[in-house]
Amino acid sequence: MRVLAALSGGVDSAVAAARAVDAGHEVVGVHMALSRDRAQMRTGSRGCCSIEDAGDARRAADVLGIPYYVWDLSERFEDTVVADFLAEYEAGRTPNPCVRCNEHIKFDALLDKALALGFDAVCTGHYARATTGADGTPELRRAADLAKDQSYVLAVMGPERLARAVFPLGDVASKDEVRAEAAARGLSVSAKPDSYDICFVADGDTRGFLRDRLGSRPGEVVDADGTVLGTHDGAYGYTIGQRKGLQLGRPAADGRPRYVLAIEPVANRVVVGGAADLTVGEVDAADAVWFGAPLADWTSCALQVRAHGATVPVRARATAAGGMEIRVDGTLSGVAAGQSAVLYGGDDGSRVLGQATVDRTRRPAATGASA
Repeated sequence: MRVLAALSGGVDSAVAAARAVDAGHEVVGVHMALSRDRAQMRTGSRGCCSIEDAGDARRAADVLGIPYYVWDLSERFEDTVVADFLAEYEAGRTPNPCVRCNEHIKFDALLDKALALGFDAVCTGHYARATTGADGTPELRRAADLAKDQSYVLAVMGPERLARAVFPLGDVASKDEVRAEAAARGLSVSAKPDSYDICFVADGDTRGFLRDRLGSRPGEVVDADGTVLGTHDGAYGYTIGQRKGLQLGRPAADGRPRYVLAIEPVANRVVVGGAADLTVGEVDAADAVWFGAPLADWTSCALQVRAHGATVPVRARATAAGGMEIRVDGTLSGVAAGQSAVLYGGDDGSRVLGQATVDRTRRPAATGASA
């Protein structure tokens, strides 16, 4: 099989490519240049796609003895992932750029180009398992190392794209195993720090990035009754459930912490309140992607709404409008529109049933309010 290995410059993608070579595939390495400023270097372990990373990817390809190329996808990345990130925050929603990168870049632009060039699949260093169901359909499952599992951010790809994906690290026991293997293979990235946070916000200052792109937009921070408690520099810089950085001028009447309950982009207001007001009883999500037949009837399963977050028991079903309707049976709070909702099920609970984007939430029936 001809396999295009996406080499980020990190240890995971390098070992994944090495395992693809060991499996007998014809492997070609490619580094995706996603930043328009290619001179930008990483800050500690933050960021990716810098010249440093491209060099690390090239050295890994040399050790593995595979061809290596750099593909400039920066314009596509800016027009899809970054543009979506800005538009969603400006609309008072909370996007996940890793989900959008997998949707628009790794398993769309990259995969489409690979297929056009005659490759059979794309290989990445993601921690997830691609299996085949009893009926022959592709299944996405959690990685063996649950602490590193990335099935949540991959669920948006859907079964057709999954059939063209190879995840050699899905069965490894731990990241330590990957680093040890890299060292044994003579890969210089064996001890390279993991990248984290948002790759195109290399310094980790998301609010500063948004302010630079969207400008200063001063407004009010209010409680549920509309009483002004403070001011902000832009409602886009907040997310549901946020506690830190509110800079309120007066304490709550009950002395308890306050959290962001709602973001009103038109009025440019941020509404805060108590933790109890963040509880979620129902979730409506749009643009569902299903692995297998959509859930026609209410089905018990598990819901995850954050990368590496815990799951909660829910009942879910598909909607006629192409989304999901979810009723929470466990405890869930602080869910924002724009987040990815992923359903898990199967005998061991590791199989992805479907994914959709949170559109709105409702509080439990006992409290009755909507969010």
